[in-house]
Amino acid sequence: MTEIAITRLGHRGDGIGEGPDGRTIYAARTLPGEVIAGEIDGDRIETPAIVAPAAERVSAPCLHYRSCGGCALMHASDSFVADWKTQVIATALAAQGLDAAIRPIATSPPRSRRRATLAGRRTKKGALVGFHARRSDTIVPITDCHVLAPVLMAAVPVLEDITRLGGSRAGVLSFAMTQTESGVDLRVTGGKPLDGPLRAALGGFAGHFVRLTWEDEPIFAATSPLVRLGNAAVTPPPGAFLQATAHGEAALLSAVEEVTDGASRIADLFAGCGTFALPLARRAAVHAVEGEASLLAALDAGARHARGLKPVTTEMRDLFRRPMMVSELSAYDAVVIDPPRAGAEAQTRALAEARVPRIAAVSCNPVTFARDAAILTRAGYRLNWVQPVDQFRWSTHVELAASLTLAHIDL
Repeated sequence: MTEIAITRLGHRGDGIGEGPDGRTIYAARTLPGEVIAGEIDGDRIETPAIVAPAAERVSAPCLHYRSCGGCALMHASDSFVADWKTQVIATALAAQGLDAAIRPIATSPPRSRRRATLAGRRTKKGALVGFHARRSDTIVPITDCHVLAPVLMAAVPVLEDITRLGGSRAGVLSFAMTQTESGVDLRVTGGKPLDGPLRAALGGFAGHFVRLTWEDEPIFAATSPLVRLGNAAVTPPPGAFLQATAHGEAALLSAVEEVTDGASRIADLFAGCGTFALPLARRAAVHAVEGEASLLAALDAGARHARGLKPVTTEMRDLFRRPMMVSELSAYDAVVIDPPRAGAEAQTRALAEARVPRIAAVSCNPVTFARDAAILTRAGYRLNWVQPVDQFRWSTHVELAASLTLAHIDL
């Protein structure tokens, strides 16, 4: 057994310390300031014993925490996690030479995740449904979860039935569940090929889900699964991306609305189903640009059937391969940009050249956000503030919204 001191956390939430030979050693579920002991295997201590705990250590409330890989930071106090996630953003900004006011983090409450993907595997004795174990393909069955909304947790026994029916011993089913106003929407992938008997059997679950999709084949839709975005009711395509919690969505939207306040024409880039475009259309004309046709169709249908909106136009466009150009962006007095984790470097360069007065940037990756924000600040923009949002509670994931304006614009 080797004792080491944990000095910091890595970006995946592992504690980091120095081994006796000077090597960097990682240990999961440890905290800075702790002394741990264990057998070193390569660069890790897989099962550390806590010799001297940190003051921020708490008892994890979830009975699955030690085996489940769904959460990484439940052993730390809420204040520690909030400070650490805020520091992740500050460190990313500092690496690009940026400084900005970082607002208090908005953390979603427990049991509020309305969108989640669980795994299912058929076994000799029945079925397992849950999350994968940490760094493993093993499925940890869950009987309770402090992250999932109760309506999603209540669906787990039904998912076990579906696994027994449509799973193969060789593969793993993936269950993408979304809580909507109408009920739980479910998309299943990785199961047996859909034939007549399986289709008929799956129809028997109509009382549990508002819509069931097997791979890309619709099984039933008792009614449209509806998500409220501003004044619009949107039916997202099966398995579509939505913000993980209603609380997190509200925090991001509030920040975006603050940045774009007073704008009369807004471009929403990477618009998805309309998370920002549709609420913003209550007070401004919005042009929504998205690369996935099914998401854009859902946004467009929601806008056409909503009342009290300014004009909403849509454009299907791959903004990585064909960013909006300076001549197009000059028509707008504000832009919202919410790219995937890779960020949007090419589109950001076009924004910098176009000098759109106000930019509301939303990101799920502080590193690529900071890279893109630095492009804008070098072009004369001011990074006014950053709003951290933690809707993936107890994970290492952190999101943010930020205000960037041309330096001469008063807020």
